[in-house]
Amino acid sequence: MDLELKNKVALVTGSTAGIGFAIATRLAREGAKVWVSGRKQGRVDKAIAALKEDSPQAKVHGIAADLGTAKGCAKVVRQLPQVDILVNNVGIFEPKPFAKISDAEWEKFFAVNVLSGVRLSRAYLKGMKKKNWGRIIFISSESALQIPAEMIHYGTTKTAQLAVARGLAETCAGTAVTVNSVLPGPTASEGVSEFVGQLAKEKKMSSKEFEKDFFKSARPTSILQRFLEPEEIANVVAFVCSPLAVAINGASVRADGGVIKSIA
Repeated sequence: MDLELKNKVALVTGSTAGIGFAIATRLAREGAKVWVSGRKQGRVDKAIAALKEDSPQAKVHGIAADLGTAKGCAKVVRQLPQVDILVNNVGIFEPKPFAKISDAEWEKFFAVNVLSGVRLSRAYLKGMKKKNWGRIIFISSESALQIPAEMIHYGTTKTAQLAVARGLAETCAGTAVTVNSVLPGPTASEGVSEFVGQLAKEKKMSSKEFEKDFFKSARPTSILQRFLEPEEIANVVAFVCSPLAVAINGASVRADGGVIKSIA
């Protein structure tokens, strides 16, 4: 299927690895002009090289900036004043007991997971409306609807993303600009895979054994009963970015493997 994304300018934040890199790869394969971002120039350069190896004809660029700060977001906008597609993917997570989460940690999680998307959306939405076409997508999580007790601060920021996305969509009524959230389930991203590997080692289990135990005890509602692959999330995001997905607007699109046990 042609997703009609050729020459669309797309910025994918937090895209040097994991879900973000998979999204950038998928969009590049569709012919979009993709900008990747990360905090370190070395990782940005490595991601660009990998994207060009995957798609030799891809038009790929990169920006190194800390999007958890206003200064970092401003740097990106200066270098890339307009985009057709903004994928707000950058995010952090860390399991931690609620009583031990400090004010500083709460503020950091909101700065990275929420304010990065707020700042970039504010910068790019006006241009999208003027052109009367655009896509803004927040990569949220199933944790936005089922707040995990082991990382309440993370889940709370993911819920906030849903609210921001829906509110922005309301401001785009009558235009060809859409704003949505995509809610991945547990995914074998770089960070998650490292974390799972560490826990499996501590419990003297193989990764496969740990995965089976995790879905039995921690995510028993999962229908898929395995970690999603970043590419599987990227396929959903690419479609939501497409002109073909115009009917999807102000939505929270679940790509969670059936973890969320609800039909509404």
